[in-house]
Amino acid sequence: MRFHFAVLLLVPSMVFAAERPNIIFIMVDDLGPEWIGCYGGRELKTPHIDALAAGGMRFTNAYSMPQCTPTRATLLTGQYPFHHGWCNHWDVPRWGAGCHFDPRHNLTFARVLKPAGYKTAIAGKWQINDFRVQPDVLRQHGFDAWCMWTGYETGVPASGERYWDPYIYTSGSKSRTHRGRFGPDVFTDFLLKFLEDNRESPMLVYFPMVLTHGPVVHTPTELEADTPLEKHKAMVRYTDRLVGRLVSTVDRLKLRRKTVIFFTTDNGTSKRFRARLGDRVVRGGKGLLTENGPWQPFIVNAPGIVPAGVVTDTLTDFTDMLPTFAELAGAPIPPGAQLDGHSLAGVLRGEQRDGTRKWILAMGRGPAALDSKGVRPQQVYTDRVLRDKRFKVHVQKGRITRLHDLKTDPTEEINLLESVQSAHVAARRKFSAVISDFPKKDPRPRYTPTPPQPWDRKPDAP
Repeated sequence: MRFHFAVLLLVPSMVFAAERPNIIFIMVDDLGPEWIGCYGGRELKTPHIDALAAGGMRFTNAYSMPQCTPTRATLLTGQYPFHHGWCNHWDVPRWGAGCHFDPRHNLTFARVLKPAGYKTAIAGKWQINDFRVQPDVLRQHGFDAWCMWTGYETGVPASGERYWDPYIYTSGSKSRTHRGRFGPDVFTDFLLKFLEDNRESPMLVYFPMVLTHGPVVHTPTELEADTPLEKHKAMVRYTDRLVGRLVSTVDRLKLRRKTVIFFTTDNGTSKRFRARLGDRVVRGGKGLLTENGPWQPFIVNAPGIVPAGVVTDTLTDFTDMLPTFAELAGAPIPPGAQLDGHSLAGVLRGEQRDGTRKWILAMGRGPAALDSKGVRPQQVYTDRVLRDKRFKVHVQKGRITRLHDLKTDPTEEINLLESVQSAHVAARRKFSAVISDFPKKDPRPRYTPTPPQPWDRKPDAP
Protein backbone atom coordinates (compact mmCIF):
# COMPACT_ATOMS: atom_id res chain seq x y z
CA MET A 1 0.00 0.00 0.00
CA ARG A 2 1.18 3.52 -0.79
CA PHE A 3 -0.09 6.28 1.44
CA HIS A 4 -1.46 9.51 -0.09
CA PHE A 5 -0.21 12.18 2.26
CA ALA A 6 -1.73 15.18 0.49
CA VAL A 7 -4.88 14.72 2.56
CA LEU A 8 -2.93 15.65 5.68
CA LEU A 9 -3.11 19.29 4.64
CA LEU A 10 -6.82 19.31 5.50
CA VAL A 11 -6.41 20.27 9.17
CA PRO A 12 -9.68 21.20 10.92
CA SER A 13 -9.94 24.97 11.35
CA MET A 14 -11.11 24.59 14.95
CA VAL A 15 -7.75 23.15 16.09
CA PHE A 16 -6.12 26.08 17.89
CA ALA A 17 -2.59 26.28 19.27
CA ALA A 18 -3.86 25.95 22.86
CA GLU A 19 -5.39 22.59 21.91
CA ARG A 20 -2.16 21.36 20.34
CA PRO A 21 0.19 20.44 23.18
CA ASN A 22 3.88 19.89 22.67
CA ILE A 23 4.72 16.19 22.61
CA ILE A 24 8.08 14.93 23.87
CA PHE A 25 8.64 11.19 23.54
CA ILE A 26 11.72 9.87 25.38
CA MET A 27 12.70 6.27 24.63
CA VAL A 28 15.72 4.76 26.40
CA ASP A 29 17.68 1.97 24.69
CA ASP A 30 17.92 -1.44 26.42
CA LEU A 31 16.51 -0.77 29.90
CA GLY A 32 13.78 -2.68 31.68
CA PRO A 33 11.60 -1.43 34.57
CA GLU A 34 13.76 -3.29 37.11
CA TRP A 35 16.18 -0.34 36.89
CA ILE A 36 13.54 2.37 37.52
CA GLY A 37 12.81 3.39 41.11
CA CYS A 38 9.08 4.08 40.73
CA TYR A 39 8.60 0.58 39.29
CA GLY A 40 10.20 -1.03 42.32
CA GLY A 41 13.80 -1.06 41.12
CA ARG A 42 16.11 -1.22 44.12
CA GLU A 43 19.58 -1.05 42.57
CA LEU A 44 19.86 2.74 42.31
CA LYS A 45 17.85 5.96 42.44
CA THR A 46 16.16 7.58 39.42
CA PRO A 47 14.72 10.76 40.97
CA HIS A 48 13.91 12.68 37.78
CA ILE A 49 12.09 9.76 36.15
CA ASP A 50 10.30 9.04 39.42
CA ALA A 51 9.20 12.69 39.61
CA LEU A 52 7.57 12.37 36.20
CA ALA A 53 5.60 9.40 37.51
CA ALA A 54 4.63 11.15 40.75
CA GLY A 55 3.37 14.16 38.82
CA GLY A 56 1.69 12.17 36.06
CA MET A 57 0.46 8.73 35.05
CA ARG A 58 2.40 5.49 35.43
CA PHE A 59 1.31 2.49 33.37
CA THR A 60 1.86 -1.05 34.68
CA ASN A 61 0.85 -2.93 31.51
CA ALA A 62 2.87 -1.45 28.62
CA TYR A 63 4.58 -3.47 25.87
CA SER A 64 7.25 -2.75 23.29
CA MET A 65 8.66 -5.35 20.93
CA PRO A 66 11.52 -7.37 22.49
CA GLN A 67 14.26 -5.91 20.28
CA CYS A 68 15.34 -2.74 18.53
CA THR A 69 14.16 -2.70 14.91
CA PRO A 70 10.64 -4.14 15.41
CA THR A 71 10.03 -1.70 18.26
CA ARG A 72 11.10 1.36 16.26
CA ALA A 73 9.12 0.47 13.15
CA THR A 74 6.05 -0.35 15.26
CA LEU A 75 6.31 2.91 17.20
CA LEU A 76 6.65 5.04 14.07
CA THR A 77 3.91 3.39 12.02
CA GLY A 78 1.27 2.34 14.56
CA GLN A 79 1.33 -1.13 13.00
CA TYR A 80 2.35 -4.55 14.27
CA PRO A 81 5.29 -6.28 12.57
CA PHE A 82 2.89 -8.73 10.89
CA HIS A 83 1.65 -5.71 8.93
CA HIS A 84 4.77 -3.52 8.44
CA GLY A 85 7.13 -6.49 7.95
CA TRP A 86 10.01 -5.47 10.27
CA CYS A 87 9.66 -8.65 12.33
CA ASN A 88 13.36 -8.99 13.19
CA HIS A 89 16.41 -6.80 13.64
CA TRP A 90 18.02 -5.35 10.51
CA ASP A 91 20.89 -2.92 11.08
CA VAL A 92 20.67 -0.90 7.85
CA PRO A 93 23.98 1.08 8.03
CA ARG A 94 25.87 -2.10 8.89
CA TRP A 95 24.20 -4.59 6.54
CA GLY A 96 22.47 -2.53 3.85
CA ALA A 97 21.50 -4.85 0.97
CA GLY A 98 19.07 -2.21 -0.30
CA CYS A 99 16.83 -2.58 2.73
CA HIS A 100 15.61 0.59 4.45
CA PHE A 101 12.63 2.13 6.24
CA ASP A 102 11.05 3.55 3.10
CA PRO A 103 9.01 6.80 3.40
CA ARG A 104 7.17 5.91 0.21
CA HIS A 105 5.70 2.84 1.84
CA ASN A 106 5.52 3.69 5.56
CA LEU A 107 3.61 6.32 7.50
CA THR A 108 5.20 7.92 10.60
CA PHE A 109 3.75 9.97 13.45
CA ALA A 110 5.96 12.90 12.42
CA ARG A 111 4.33 12.96 8.98
CA VAL A 112 0.92 13.03 10.64
CA LEU A 113 1.70 15.93 13.00
CA LYS A 114 3.73 18.17 10.68
CA PRO A 115 0.76 19.30 8.54
CA ALA A 116 -1.11 20.15 11.76
CA GLY A 117 1.43 22.92 12.39
CA TYR A 118 4.00 21.01 14.45
CA LYS A 119 7.72 21.68 14.36
CA THR A 120 9.41 18.30 14.54
CA ALA A 121 12.81 17.13 15.76
CA ILE A 122 14.60 13.88 16.49
CA ALA A 123 17.90 13.18 18.26
CA GLY A 124 19.68 9.96 19.18
CA LYS A 125 19.39 6.60 17.43
CA TRP A 126 17.58 5.67 14.20
CA GLN A 127 19.49 2.80 12.54
CA ILE A 128 16.76 1.91 9.99
CA ASN A 129 18.19 4.05 7.17
CA ASP A 130 21.75 4.69 6.00
CA PHE A 131 22.34 8.46 5.93
CA ARG A 132 25.21 8.03 3.45
CA VAL A 133 22.76 6.60 0.94
CA GLN A 134 19.71 8.69 1.93
CA PRO A 135 20.94 11.98 3.38
CA ASP A 136 17.46 13.58 3.35
CA VAL A 137 15.46 10.60 4.55
CA LEU A 138 14.63 12.01 8.00
CA ARG A 139 13.01 15.02 6.36
CA GLN A 140 11.07 12.63 4.15
CA HIS A 141 9.91 10.86 7.32
CA GLY A 142 8.57 14.17 8.67
CA PHE A 143 11.36 15.64 10.79
CA ASP A 144 12.42 19.28 10.39
CA ALA A 145 15.65 18.91 12.38
CA TRP A 146 17.83 16.03 13.51
CA CYS A 147 20.98 15.17 15.43
CA MET A 148 21.63 11.45 15.04
CA TRP A 149 24.22 8.83 15.75
CA THR A 150 24.59 7.31 12.30
CA GLY A 151 24.66 3.75 13.51
CA TYR A 152 27.73 1.68 12.71
CA GLU A 153 28.40 2.29 9.02
CA THR A 154 30.35 -0.60 7.52
CA GLY A 155 33.68 0.74 6.31
CA VAL A 156 33.63 3.81 8.58
CA PRO A 157 35.26 2.79 11.90
CA ALA A 158 34.62 6.19 13.53
CA SER A 159 30.88 5.65 13.12
CA GLY A 160 30.94 2.92 15.75
CA GLU A 161 31.17 5.57 18.47
CA ARG A 162 27.96 6.84 20.05
CA TYR A 163 29.33 7.83 23.47
CA TRP A 164 32.81 9.38 23.75
CA ASP A 165 33.97 11.13 20.55
CA PRO A 166 30.62 10.32 18.94
CA TYR A 167 30.04 10.20 15.19
CA ILE A 168 26.92 12.27 14.54
CA TYR A 169 24.82 13.37 11.57
CA THR A 170 23.12 16.75 12.11
CA SER A 171 20.65 18.49 9.82
CA GLY A 172 22.46 21.10 7.75
CA SER A 173 25.88 19.45 8.03
CA LYS A 174 27.77 16.25 7.27
CA SER A 175 28.42 13.35 9.63
CA ARG A 176 31.47 13.98 11.79
CA THR A 177 33.22 13.07 15.02
CA HIS A 178 32.64 15.41 17.98
CA ARG A 179 36.01 15.22 19.72
CA GLY A 180 35.99 15.27 23.49
CA ARG A 181 32.19 15.23 23.69
CA PHE A 182 29.84 12.69 25.25
CA GLY A 183 27.22 11.74 22.68
CA PRO A 184 24.16 11.84 24.98
CA ASP A 185 25.09 15.44 25.88
CA VAL A 186 25.32 16.41 22.20
CA PHE A 187 21.85 15.01 21.51
CA THR A 188 20.32 16.61 24.59
CA ASP A 189 21.89 20.01 23.91
CA PHE A 190 20.49 19.89 20.38
CA LEU A 191 16.96 19.22 21.62
CA LEU A 192 17.12 21.89 24.32
CA LYS A 193 18.08 24.45 21.68
CA PHE A 194 15.27 23.21 19.43
CA LEU A 195 12.76 23.71 22.25
CA GLU A 196 14.00 27.24 22.85
CA ASP A 197 14.06 28.19 19.16
CA ASN A 198 10.56 26.85 18.44
CA ARG A 199 8.68 27.55 21.66
CA GLU A 200 6.08 29.70 19.89
CA SER A 201 4.93 26.71 17.82
CA PRO A 202 3.56 23.33 18.86
CA MET A 203 6.46 20.87 18.83
CA LEU A 204 6.98 17.14 18.45
CA VAL A 205 10.29 15.99 19.93
CA TYR A 206 11.31 12.35 19.50
CA PHE A 207 14.28 11.40 21.69
CA PRO A 208 15.34 7.78 21.04
CA MET A 209 18.34 7.81 23.39
CA VAL A 210 21.53 5.89 22.74
CA LEU A 211 21.81 5.22 26.48
CA THR A 212 21.92 2.57 27.97
CA HIS A 213 22.86 0.25 25.09
CA GLY A 214 26.34 -1.29 25.10
CA PRO A 215 29.23 -0.82 24.94
CA VAL A 216 29.11 0.17 28.59
CA VAL A 217 31.19 3.27 29.34
CA HIS A 218 31.97 5.68 32.14
CA THR A 219 29.97 8.91 32.06
CA PRO A 220 30.96 12.57 32.61
CA THR A 221 29.68 12.43 36.20
CA GLU A 222 31.20 9.03 37.04
CA LEU A 223 34.59 8.96 35.34
CA GLU A 224 35.85 6.41 37.86
CA ALA A 225 33.27 3.73 36.90
CA ASP A 226 35.35 0.66 36.12
CA THR A 227 33.54 -2.67 36.01
CA PRO A 228 30.77 -3.38 33.48
CA LEU A 229 28.14 -3.24 36.23
CA GLU A 230 29.48 0.05 37.61
CA LYS A 231 29.45 1.54 34.11
CA HIS A 232 25.92 0.29 33.43
CA LYS A 233 24.70 1.86 36.67
CA ALA A 234 26.47 5.10 35.77
CA MET A 235 24.73 5.08 32.39
CA VAL A 236 21.32 4.57 34.01
CA ARG A 237 21.97 7.44 36.41
CA TYR A 238 23.08 9.63 33.51
CA THR A 239 19.89 8.76 31.65
CA ASP A 240 17.94 10.03 34.64
CA ARG A 241 20.07 13.18 34.72
CA LEU A 242 19.30 13.95 31.05
CA VAL A 243 15.58 13.48 31.68
CA GLY A 244 15.96 16.07 34.44
CA ARG A 245 17.72 18.50 32.09
CA LEU A 246 14.96 18.16 29.52
CA VAL A 247 12.16 18.68 32.04
CA SER A 248 13.87 21.66 33.69
CA THR A 249 14.24 23.33 30.29
CA VAL A 250 10.53 22.83 29.59
CA ASP A 251 9.87 24.47 32.96
CA ARG A 252 12.23 27.37 32.29
CA LEU A 253 10.59 28.06 28.95
CA LYS A 254 7.19 28.06 30.69
CA LEU A 255 5.98 25.26 28.43
CA ARG A 256 5.22 22.65 31.07
CA ARG A 257 1.44 23.09 31.21
CA LYS A 258 1.12 22.56 27.47
CA THR A 259 3.68 19.79 27.06
CA VAL A 260 3.00 16.05 27.26
CA ILE A 261 6.17 14.16 28.19
CA PHE A 262 6.32 10.41 27.57
CA PHE A 263 9.04 8.23 29.08
CA THR A 264 9.60 4.60 28.09
CA THR A 265 12.22 2.14 26.80
CA ASP A 266 12.56 0.14 23.58
CA ASN A 267 13.09 -3.35 25.04
CA GLY A 268 14.47 -5.14 28.06
CA THR A 269 17.94 -4.78 29.55
CA SER A 270 20.97 -6.64 28.25
CA LYS A 271 20.99 -10.22 29.57
CA ARG A 272 24.36 -9.66 31.26
CA PHE A 273 22.77 -7.51 34.00
CA ARG A 274 20.46 -8.42 36.87
CA ALA A 275 18.60 -6.07 39.19
CA ARG A 276 16.33 -6.29 42.20
CA LEU A 277 12.71 -5.51 41.38
CA GLY A 278 10.78 -5.45 44.61
CA ASP A 279 11.42 -8.78 46.32
CA ARG A 280 12.82 -10.64 43.30
CA VAL A 281 15.87 -10.46 41.06
CA VAL A 282 15.19 -9.88 37.36
CA ARG A 283 17.66 -10.79 34.66
CA GLY A 284 17.78 -8.55 31.60
CA GLY A 285 15.54 -9.92 28.86
CA LYS A 286 16.49 -8.11 25.66
CA GLY A 287 15.36 -10.24 22.72
CA LEU A 288 13.21 -12.54 24.87
CA LEU A 289 9.43 -12.94 24.84
CA THR A 290 9.20 -13.56 28.57
CA GLU A 291 8.07 -10.43 30.44
CA ASN A 292 11.63 -9.17 30.95
CA GLY A 293 11.80 -8.61 27.17
CA PRO A 294 8.73 -6.55 26.11
CA TRP A 295 7.26 -5.28 29.42
CA GLN A 296 8.41 -1.67 29.77
CA PRO A 297 8.19 1.35 32.04
CA PHE A 298 5.72 3.81 30.53
CA ILE A 299 5.11 7.20 32.14
CA VAL A 300 3.17 10.22 30.86
CA ASN A 301 3.42 13.64 32.51
CA ALA A 302 1.62 16.88 31.64
CA PRO A 303 0.45 19.12 34.51
CA GLY A 304 -2.99 20.48 33.70
CA ILE A 305 -3.60 17.81 31.06
CA VAL A 306 -2.68 14.44 32.62
CA PRO A 307 -3.86 13.82 36.21
CA ALA A 308 -1.03 13.53 38.74
CA GLY A 309 -0.18 10.55 40.89
CA VAL A 310 -2.16 8.01 38.85
CA VAL A 311 -1.10 4.38 38.51
CA THR A 312 -3.12 2.64 35.81
CA ASP A 313 -3.34 -0.96 34.64
CA THR A 314 -4.63 0.17 31.23
CA LEU A 315 -3.23 -2.06 28.49
CA THR A 316 -1.04 -0.33 25.90
CA ASP A 317 1.67 -1.16 23.40
CA PHE A 318 3.72 0.88 20.96
CA THR A 319 1.15 0.69 18.14
CA ASP A 320 -0.89 3.11 20.27
CA MET A 321 1.52 6.03 19.99
CA LEU A 322 0.68 7.28 16.48
CA PRO A 323 -3.10 7.48 17.10
CA THR A 324 -2.50 8.94 20.56
CA PHE A 325 -0.24 11.69 19.23
CA ALA A 326 -2.69 12.42 16.44
CA GLU A 327 -5.65 12.81 18.80
CA LEU A 328 -3.71 14.97 21.24
CA ALA A 329 -2.58 17.18 18.34
CA GLY A 330 -5.93 17.33 16.56
CA ALA A 331 -4.22 15.90 13.47
CA PRO A 332 -6.20 13.70 11.05
CA ILE A 333 -5.08 10.20 10.14
CA PRO A 334 -4.80 9.84 6.36
CA PRO A 335 -7.71 7.92 4.82
CA GLY A 336 -6.67 4.39 3.97
CA ALA A 337 -3.92 4.23 6.59
CA GLN A 338 -3.93 0.85 8.30
CA LEU A 339 -3.37 1.22 12.04
CA ASP A 340 -3.35 -1.44 14.74
CA GLY A 341 -3.13 1.01 17.65
CA HIS A 342 -5.74 2.53 19.95
CA SER A 343 -5.54 6.15 21.10
CA LEU A 344 -4.79 6.66 24.79
CA ALA A 345 -5.74 10.35 24.72
CA GLY A 346 -8.95 9.87 26.71
CA VAL A 347 -7.13 7.91 29.41
CA LEU A 348 -4.29 10.44 29.56
CA ARG A 349 -6.72 13.37 29.97
CA GLY A 350 -8.59 11.56 32.74
CA GLU A 351 -11.74 11.25 30.63
CA GLN A 352 -11.63 7.44 30.61
CA ARG A 353 -10.73 5.18 33.50
CA ASP A 354 -9.50 2.45 31.16
CA GLY A 355 -8.55 2.06 27.52
CA THR A 356 -10.36 0.07 24.86
CA ARG A 357 -7.74 -2.65 24.47
CA LYS A 358 -8.39 -6.27 25.42
CA TRP A 359 -4.84 -7.47 24.69
CA ILE A 360 -1.31 -6.33 23.83
CA LEU A 361 1.30 -8.07 21.69
CA ALA A 362 5.05 -8.47 21.23
CA MET A 363 6.91 -10.48 18.60
CA GLY A 364 10.28 -11.10 16.97
CA ARG A 365 13.84 -11.96 17.95
CA GLY A 366 17.23 -12.24 16.29
CA PRO A 367 18.29 -10.85 12.89
CA ALA A 368 16.15 -10.99 9.76
CA ALA A 369 17.03 -13.24 6.85
CA LEU A 370 18.30 -12.10 3.46
CA ASP A 371 17.57 -13.95 0.23
CA SER A 372 17.80 -13.06 -3.44
CA LYS A 373 14.56 -11.05 -3.19
CA GLY A 374 15.72 -8.99 -0.20
CA VAL A 375 15.15 -8.94 3.54
CA ARG A 376 12.47 -11.21 4.95
CA PRO A 377 11.35 -12.36 8.39
CA GLN A 378 13.38 -15.10 10.02
CA GLN A 379 10.27 -17.28 10.33
CA VAL A 380 7.20 -17.68 8.13
CA TYR A 381 5.10 -17.00 11.25
CA THR A 382 7.15 -15.09 13.80
CA ASP A 383 7.01 -16.26 17.43
CA ARG A 384 4.86 -13.89 19.49
CA VAL A 385 3.16 -13.37 22.82
CA LEU A 386 -0.18 -11.83 23.71
CA ARG A 387 -1.45 -10.88 27.13
CA ASP A 388 -4.22 -9.10 28.97
CA LYS A 389 -4.15 -7.84 32.53
CA ARG A 390 -3.83 -11.35 33.93
CA PHE A 391 -3.14 -14.06 31.35
CA LYS A 392 -0.43 -14.43 28.72
CA VAL A 393 0.03 -16.86 25.84
CA HIS A 394 3.08 -17.80 23.78
CA VAL A 395 2.30 -18.51 20.13
CA GLN A 396 4.43 -20.50 17.68
CA LYS A 397 3.45 -21.35 14.10
CA GLY A 398 -0.01 -19.97 14.75
CA ARG A 399 -0.66 -22.19 17.77
CA ILE A 400 -0.74 -21.39 21.48
CA THR A 401 2.05 -23.34 23.15
CA ARG A 402 2.03 -21.82 26.64
CA LEU A 403 -0.50 -20.12 28.93
CA HIS A 404 0.56 -18.29 32.10
CA ASP A 405 -1.25 -16.51 34.92
CA LEU A 406 0.99 -13.46 35.43
CA LYS A 407 -0.62 -12.57 38.76
CA THR A 408 0.50 -15.81 40.38
CA ASP A 409 3.40 -16.68 38.07
CA PRO A 410 5.19 -13.48 36.91
CA THR A 411 8.28 -15.46 35.82
CA GLU A 412 6.19 -17.73 33.55
CA GLU A 413 7.29 -21.06 34.97
CA ILE A 414 3.91 -22.87 35.13
CA ASN A 415 2.31 -23.77 31.80
CA LEU A 416 -1.48 -23.87 32.18
CA LEU A 417 -2.18 -24.89 28.60
CA GLU A 418 -3.78 -28.21 29.59
CA SER A 419 -5.65 -26.83 32.61
CA VAL A 420 -9.42 -27.41 32.68
CA GLN A 421 -10.13 -24.58 35.11
CA SER A 422 -12.82 -22.34 33.66
CA ALA A 423 -10.69 -19.17 33.80
CA HIS A 424 -7.85 -20.90 31.94
CA VAL A 425 -10.18 -22.37 29.30
CA ALA A 426 -11.76 -18.94 28.77
CA ALA A 427 -8.34 -17.31 28.37
CA ARG A 428 -7.28 -19.89 25.74
CA ARG A 429 -10.49 -19.36 23.81
CA LYS A 430 -10.17 -15.58 23.96
CA PHE A 431 -6.61 -15.53 22.65
CA SER A 432 -7.30 -18.24 20.07
CA ALA A 433 -10.03 -16.04 18.59
CA VAL A 434 -7.62 -13.10 18.41
CA ILE A 435 -4.88 -15.16 16.77
CA SER A 436 -7.29 -16.53 14.15
CA ASP A 437 -7.53 -13.03 12.64
CA PHE A 438 -3.76 -12.62 12.21
CA PRO A 439 -2.13 -13.13 8.79
CA LYS A 440 -0.99 -16.74 8.34
CA LYS A 441 2.34 -15.57 6.92
CA ASP A 442 4.39 -12.54 7.95
CA PRO A 443 5.28 -10.09 5.16
CA ARG A 444 8.63 -8.69 4.10
CA PRO A 445 9.41 -5.08 5.06
CA ARG A 446 7.93 -2.65 2.54
CA TYR A 447 10.70 -0.92 0.59
CA THR A 448 11.97 -0.16 -2.88
CA PRO A 449 15.66 -1.18 -2.70
CA THR A 450 18.29 1.53 -2.59
CA PRO A 451 21.19 1.27 -5.08
CA PRO A 452 23.79 -1.47 -4.39
CA GLN A 453 26.69 -0.47 -2.15
CA PRO A 454 30.14 -2.06 -1.66
CA TRP A 455 29.34 -2.91 1.97
CA ASP A 456 26.04 -4.71 1.30
CA ARG A 457 25.60 -8.02 3.07
CA LYS A 458 25.27 -10.98 0.71
CA PRO A 459 22.17 -13.21 0.70
CA ASP A 460 22.16 -16.01 3.25
CA ALA A 461 23.01 -19.48 2.00
CA PRO A 462 19.83 -21.43 1.16
